[in-house]
This record gives sequence, structure tokens and C-alpha cells, in this order.
Amino acid sequence: MSRTFLYARVSTDGQTTANQVQEIKAAGFDVQPQRVVEEVISGSIAAKERPGFQKLMERMESADVLIVSKLDRLGRNAMDVRTTVETLASVGIRVHCLALGGVDLTSAAGKMTMQVLGAVAEFERDLLIERTQAGLRRAKAEGKRLGRPEAVKTTAEVQRLKAQMLSQAEVAEKTGLGIATIKRHWNKI
Repeated sequence: MSRTFLYARVSTDGQTTANQVQEIKAAGFDVQPQRVVEEVISGSIAAKERPGFQKLMERMESADVLIVSKLDRLGRNAMDVRTTVETLASVGIRVHCLALGGVDLTSAAGKMTMQVLGAVAEFERDLLIERTQAGLRRAKAEGKRLGRPEAVKTTAEVQRLKAQMLSQAEVAEKTGLGIATIKRHWNKI
């Protein structure tokens, strides 16, 4: 007999998973409280590296169903989501995404949906990279200085203390800056 699990995730402590849980229950899924795994962790962390998701993986068995409100609860990028869904499918666990009409992502239609979404995500990422590079080229052509602003005051302070014959370690201690920062500014003129 299959069991239904719910995975809800938010990125920061100021957020709550309550809406995700309520949304899934309102859609008619009956999930036992002990099968609800809620987690506060960034989506940039791969699902397999999240403590709550690892706990979930240990508890689920073949023929179980995992429900998420949206794909981005499983991962921030298409590759991570795809890997997670494939890993679950390989052990016989079906994954349903409420935002996609409750489609089983491990079914043929679900796999096609995942591929289309992955292609769209990759396309959007490539467009973003193209726009960013075009903007950087335009800024350079206009003579704008790119990158981090030069730390003129820090260099001046390090040079002033160096002139007083202090060591790099002493300058770091006196300024509260790291030794690597002091070394970067030590030989600047």
C-alpha cells in the first residue's frame, strides 16, 4: 500500500511552510502529520544535501508518493529538480507537483513536462547571460569602470601605517582588517 508524503521548504526563518501544507491539503491530498517534512533551507542547496530531505528519503519506500506544491521546492534549477525526481523514480517513488495540476513527474507525461520546463529554464538562463554580457560590453564601450570600486582609503591607511614601520600583522590588528586585505594594499602606491 502506498503512503503519501509532503515536502515543504522555505528559504529563510522569516517564512513559513504553512501555505504549502494548506494548499496541498485543500487539493484533496490526505497526508498524515508524521509524513509531512518541513524544512528551512535555501533552494540553492541540492535536495540530496538537505537534512530534512535526507530524512524523507530514509523514510520513503517503493510505491510511496511525494507531493510538493511547486517544482522550486525541490531545487532552484532544472538540473537539480530533474536529478531529484529521477533519483526518487529509480527507487519506485512517484513525485506529484501541485502547481503542474498534480501531474506525476515520474510518468511519461510528467517526464515530458520536466523536459519542456528544463528547456525553457535553460533558454531563460541563456537569454539572461546574453543580456548581461551585452550590458557589460555597452558599459565598457561608454568608458565606464566595471567591477569593485578601488579601496583608496584602505590603501592610504595601510601605507600610512607601513610608513610608521609597523608589520603587516600589526597593521591588520590596528585596522581590524584581515591579513589578506593588508597584503593586497601593502605594495600599492
